[in-house]
Amino acid sequence: MTTETPAQKPQPVETPATDAVSEASAPANAAAAERDRLAAEKAELQELLLRSQAEFQNFRKRIEKERVEFAEYSSTEAVRALLPIIDDFERALKVETADKEFSKGMQLIFQRLNDSLRKLGLEPLLAAGQPFDPHVHHAVEMVETSGAPDHTVLEEYQRGYNFKGRLLRPAMVKVAVEPSAKQEE
Repeated sequence: MTTETPAQKPQPVETPATDAVSEASAPANAAAAERDRLAAEKAELQELLLRSQAEFQNFRKRIEKERVEFAEYSSTEAVRALLPIIDDFERALKVETADKEFSKGMQLIFQRLNDSLRKLGLEPLLAAGQPFDPHVHHAVEMVETSGAPDHTVLEEYQRGYNFKGRLLRPAMVKVAVEPSAKQEE
């Protein structure tokens, strides 16, 4: 028989209330952690849903804008194809002819074509006498002259046109430039 001394024998710590609280709070802590995780996941999914809805709305607006733009400018190529015919009419009307009735008929046809295209949105650009603008003019000739201000359109070789506010074809023009100092001496 061995005798045990009180120092050798481990003494159990009696804290039944704290053990019961820790055992009861463990499931509560797990449930709270699960609740927090689910709340965070819900918030993330709601944000994802809102972003997706916003992206879809932006996509829908962009497609609608493109559709309206396409419908508005769909006739651009057809009008562009008619521009050489208008140019030919203008050249033909400048030629003198002996048959005045024929000339009147040509003028009438040209005027009706022009009126129809204007109703669709075709607008001729003014060029002669205007300051040169590289956005609406295409300079095919530059002439040194002191008779006109520098960078002024002297002559229009081919008329330019806007279609519904957009440049369809730039005007081909002759532009005045100041004479160089070497030629003046």
